[in-house]
Amino acid sequence: MLFLVGVLVIVIGVALSIALHEIGHLVPAKRFGVRVSQYMVGFGPTVWSRRRGETEYGIKAIPLGGYVRMIGMLPPRPGDEPGRLRTLSTGRFSQLVDQARADSMEEVRPGDEDRVFYKLAWWKKVVVMMGGPLMNLLIAAVLLTGTITLYGLPTVVPTIGAVSTCVPTAAPTMTAPLPACQPGDPVSPSQQSGLQPGDRVLSIDGRPVTTWDQVTAAIRRSMGTPLRLEVQRGGARQALTLTPAAIERPTYDSQGNPVVQDGKLVLQRVGFAGVVPRREIVKAPLSDAPRFVWDRTLDTAAIIVRIPEKMVGVVQAAFGSGDRDPNGPISVVGVGRIGGEVAALDVPADAGGNWAKLAQLVLLIASLNLALFVFNLVPLLPLDGGHVAGALWEAVKKGWARLRRRPDPGYVDVAKGLPIAYTMSMVLIAMSVLLIYADIVKPIRLFG
Repeated sequence: MLFLVGVLVIVIGVALSIALHEIGHLVPAKRFGVRVSQYMVGFGPTVWSRRRGETEYGIKAIPLGGYVRMIGMLPPRPGDEPGRLRTLSTGRFSQLVDQARADSMEEVRPGDEDRVFYKLAWWKKVVVMMGGPLMNLLIAAVLLTGTITLYGLPTVVPTIGAVSTCVPTAAPTMTAPLPACQPGDPVSPSQQSGLQPGDRVLSIDGRPVTTWDQVTAAIRRSMGTPLRLEVQRGGARQALTLTPAAIERPTYDSQGNPVVQDGKLVLQRVGFAGVVPRREIVKAPLSDAPRFVWDRTLDTAAIIVRIPEKMVGVVQAAFGSGDRDPNGPISVVGVGRIGGEVAALDVPADAGGNWAKLAQLVLLIASLNLALFVFNLVPLLPLDGGHVAGALWEAVKKGWARLRRRPDPGYVDVAKGLPIAYTMSMVLIAMSVLLIYADIVKPIRLFG
């Protein structure tokens, strides 16, 4: 039952995200005078619809997208008029382009000549087409900000989570960069000092401590030199002396990967105490939200840029014996499945309970909106970014013509990009089918 609740939350979140995305197109289009004949959430057969004014609002059977139908999205060829469009082409793609022009103009009625999309100023076209992606960004920003400020995020804090029993004497290797304890290894400095799980480090050598990085830095610098720690244990403060041991540990680059030279780890001598930090849910100040949203957006963009590469792994996993990459692309089916698994988790009350699960579901929906925002910025039709690119190119052409005192070059004919749009559509459909299949036969499991 909880699994189904999680799936339902994701389905509703996806549907609302799609609906708001389309509203992002609808509102500015109407504001600029474009006649909008349809506002639909979903594809396929219509489940429900109502006409309000000149626009039909409805829900369709397949909730995998939506659309706003604006009249005159594509400009006619010179010499064509609404209701009298010529078909001059004989090539297959050319005929498809001609048909698309005809479909775009078929709803243009007498009096609508100046209410078509293609006659908008270039900047108005950008506003209309960017309205959808920006709505997804706004949704993600609100959800992410609400989550980190009202609930919080798992954060490493300067509190002892676990204490090691020994100082490992085995040398780090490629297969075991952090060697385990072996019989006869000396007792760890943390055990000798009397540190216990739950101790919160307040100061080291008289200097206040607020982050675990400060604790780590002090330990790594102090090889054999005693450190005076003040910790809070329960309701009391205690003074302890910790003398880190000097051991060999791998060095890491800025991405957190071990540095390797000639097939071997590059080691450095550092202080070792044998302590592991605790993670706690910590609320972030509102001032941290812009940076958090920006970082998540960059992370999403990095994943989307690598989708072609990642799809190779999806194919190998779906039709072979390999495992799915947990950081690879997934379909709406996969997102719903993960949402169900989150809802079905048994999270103890001291770890957040149902609030923790709700926060994870909200973060899933926020991540999906970030993906919609970034993906729709790709400057190719039929994505919103393709229309934005056409509008910007129109601005460049008209600006250059004015600068050179040449005649207005007219509207950019985005219909010429429709062959690319048809190819992109086929690619997107194939990717969607493959991802849905992979999410059914070889799903990504984040929780075992």
